[in-house]
Amino acid sequence: MFPWRNGNPAPVTYQINLSLFESFTTGAFTMKTRVLLFAVLISSGPFLAAEELHVGVATTDITPGTNYPVSGYYSERLSTGTKDPLEAKAIVFRQGELSAAFVVCDLITVASDLTVEVRKRIEQQTGIPGNHIIVAATHTHTGPDYTRELFSVISGRPLPANWKDREPYAAKLIEAVAAAVVNAYEAAQPVKLLTGTAIQETPVAFHRRYLMKNGEYRTWIGLKDPNVLRTAGPIDPEIGILLLQNPASSKPTALLSSHALHLDTVGGTLWSADFPFFIERTLRGALDGNIISLFGNGCCGNINHVDPNSTTRNSAEQIGTSLGQTIATAVPQLTEIAAPLLQIRSETVKLPLQFSTPEQLTQAKKLLREIQAGKNPDFYEHVDAYKRIIIEHLRSNPDVDETMSLIGWGLSSTKAGLGEFLTVDLQVITLGRDFALVALPGEMFVEYGLQIKKASPFKTTLVVELCNVGETIYVPTREAYLATRDSFTGGGYEVVNSTTLPGTGDLFVDSAVKLLIQCAHDAGE
Repeated sequence: MFPWRNGNPAPVTYQINLSLFESFTTGAFTMKTRVLLFAVLISSGPFLAAEELHVGVATTDITPGTNYPVSGYYSERLSTGTKDPLEAKAIVFRQGELSAAFVVCDLITVASDLTVEVRKRIEQQTGIPGNHIIVAATHTHTGPDYTRELFSVISGRPLPANWKDREPYAAKLIEAVAAAVVNAYEAAQPVKLLTGTAIQETPVAFHRRYLMKNGEYRTWIGLKDPNVLRTAGPIDPEIGILLLQNPASSKPTALLSSHALHLDTVGGTLWSADFPFFIERTLRGALDGNIISLFGNGCCGNINHVDPNSTTRNSAEQIGTSLGQTIATAVPQLTEIAAPLLQIRSETVKLPLQFSTPEQLTQAKKLLREIQAGKNPDFYEHVDAYKRIIIEHLRSNPDVDETMSLIGWGLSSTKAGLGEFLTVDLQVITLGRDFALVALPGEMFVEYGLQIKKASPFKTTLVVELCNVGETIYVPTREAYLATRDSFTGGGYEVVNSTTLPGTGDLFVDSAVKLLIQCAHDAGE
């Protein structure tokens, strides 16, 4: 088997039978015989190990100042301080000439513009190709609402007057996220890698959607509502783990984990990384005081922390501490990746965008202006109007000034005016046959993560959402859309707040599984 990856030869050397090589080069053979001998020649000895894998990890601070918009909801609130710092955390894999990077940020989402600008700087400073770089968000609802300012910085269009007293942030965010990757690249060194999974036994994640007796779906209702028939789907209790150790001392230096649970447990106006902050604090207490914890959120578009049978909600500290304890307990059972052959593959996927009639767009713009004037709207109508302006911006970008006056999140210099399809790139990073990281755009329903992991040929597969492109918003299942036949709200909040047509998640699953199978094939047994 020839170890070609992404059109380039893998950094692998072969043990060659020298007597066969001499016969091949000096003997008088026909072309057919030479081809057969060459096949025997390259397979006559075992593969030597691939070039040594080097891995680096680094963090940078991305906490804004006060009086900056906080993300997460449909009304503006300004930060009044910091509860715990926001960070960008990067891990870079280097093997021979091949490099791949994953950087996860304490942000609610990754705008396409941020990905483009970050990749540009990283590629200039390290040579890592842009499509080998994954930029992810944890989805904290107590991070900065940066998209409007980022769009202004890139497009050169002025910000509203109320921004004049706010400390500039978008340019600093770009540089800080890029710096995390550059620093990790420069810090890369030989490591011992261990991987595996753990099951979160203490309940911290719950399905937040419910099938109603009338056949519709509702979000956030709870099982005590008399009109609820049942919970609408599963959770994913698995935690995927990749542990980095010093090869000489076996001291843990960093740990990448993933679990499917929405980050919206804090609220308020203080900057906070939400429960991943407490995962790291717990791991530092249990494993090593300096360990860096990177958390990539699993597919959790329909999962949150609210127990449908109780009015009590777990806090960020309770959730993060419990997850951290589960991870720490699992560390002795992790297995070493003995042959960490690095691969990264990507594929561009075209997602069909939803569309609006001229009448729907007129009504959406009218409602958003009324809200700006003080109207208190129906929540679903507000969400629907906002997402219709985003879709119009992505499809045709007709009047940028008007769009900027109506929305903040959703503005995009990179994706505006693309037409009927939103293009996104999906990536996988793999190490041998033991570990895979799948990077998906948008807020994915949990069912998709479960499907990918079930089909994956790798021992441990981390599926991380909200990577590179956030403009899809939610990615529900086809079944969720079916309930909208009689009412646009029949599919629940997540269906209302989606920009693409049904089937988007299936495209992602097909692409991810295909890439994983290709990587597994090239990694051999």
